[in-house]
Amino acid sequence: MNNYQQKIDHYCATLKLSWMLENYEDLHEQALKKKTGSLEYLAELLRGELETRHERAIQRRIKAARFPVTKTLESFNWQWPEQIDRAQVEHLASLRFIENKHNAVLLGPVGVGKTHLATAIALKACRQGHKVLYINAIEAINDLITAQKQGQLKQAMRKYTNTDLLVLDEIGYLPIDKNGADLLFQIISARYERGSLLLTTNKAFKDWPTIFAGDSTLTSAVLDRLLHHCETVVIQASSYRMRKVKTKD
Repeated sequence: MNNYQQKIDHYCATLKLSWMLENYEDLHEQALKKKTGSLEYLAELLRGELETRHERAIQRRIKAARFPVTKTLESFNWQWPEQIDRAQVEHLASLRFIENKHNAVLLGPVGVGKTHLATAIALKACRQGHKVLYINAIEAINDLITAQKQGQLKQAMRKYTNTDLLVLDEIGYLPIDKNGADLLFQIISARYERGSLLLTTNKAFKDWPTIFAGDSTLTSAVLDRLLHHCETVVIQASSYRMRKVKTKD
């Protein structure tokens, strides 16, 4: 290793240019063979470093989002649902609702692909530079109840408000008591016109009082904020997960 290589290694390590550190020698050899100019060689080094950093940032956002699984729109079986507006879903996947700080709701019975679609849209948001958190609604409530008991509710609430997109999965699948309903309202209220929500639910909006401990006043307040700027995708189908069982019958 000559003196220049030692200096380059030191500079790259100090500046944390890891891709350039790993690749500058190989690219230099290629540049010599191709008789590439110094500016082209430098541009290629910078391009590789930039693309690597961009991909690492995407992976950090995906990890921080806490997806239970990763899904894409390309892997969704559009032939299964009896009712779904594909154009509406693809419009949501354009992510304009996040840019506008609007909301979206995926509504339908169990097993029709709501979580798949929500994950696919949220994953695309991560790839487009948005900060995302994906969490089951009951898990979020339990987290806030624990924080509340420890006197740390304000700090814990920041996790649910300091994101471009918050995905609350499976609202309505399990009953929520009055305290839990109040905490869920706080999340929705705090994000109103400040950040986007993407919800999945198996309950029609008229049945939401059953989710919020029978409190019709609280339910009205929640829906008022949620639906003011909101797009609702209704999905109708039998459970995709049960299709093989039915086929055997």
